[in-house]
Amino acid sequence: MLTFFHSPNSRSTAVLTLIEEMGIADQITLKLVTIPRLDGSGARDPANPHPEGKVPALDHDGRLITERGAIMAHLCGLFPDSGLSPKPFTPDWGAFLGWMAWYQGVLEPVMIHDFAGLSHPVLQATFRDHPTAVQRLRKALERGPWLMGETFSAADILVHSPYAWFGDRTPDDPLIQDWVARCMARPARLKVLAEEETRMAA
Repeated sequence: MLTFFHSPNSRSTAVLTLIEEMGIADQITLKLVTIPRLDGSGARDPANPHPEGKVPALDHDGRLITERGAIMAHLCGLFPDSGLSPKPFTPDWGAFLGWMAWYQGVLEPVMIHDFAGLSHPVLQATFRDHPTAVQRLRKALERGPWLMGETFSAADILVHSPYAWFGDRTPDDPLIQDWVARCMARPARLKVLAEEETRMAA
């Protein structure tokens, strides 16, 4: 059994978008929980099993999976015929996992550091910086039109997500801007965002 713990208009919205793209919503139980938000609203929900009170979290037969990259890769592995990732354990699957880990381990940290105005030699040595990350994105999209080449994948959903939420952080690069716009315009994402508005209103 798969149970997905979600809070509307949050980091877990990207996972909902993947679930919609994969066409597997009927195979997953959705549980809405509250989370503390940056504006001071919300609160930690005792019904949320995430150890830090965050989202997303996925319960798969009693085993808890957290972190967007891990959850999305896990779902792609469970439903390999969905077309949202390469086949598991192929060379392309390894490259796909690289993008999922790179988002969590590099892109998100350097964007947070940039937003917070943090700069330190240790951060630079460990994560590099946002301009370096942007160059990696550009090189991939030059071979594109998607991160994995000719095929849209869960990697595109995850990696484009901060630019979708914070448009002013999108690089001034037509190639990257076009990729972000194409990701944002996909019908599955638009459907999920409309549903999120309804959930927030409720």
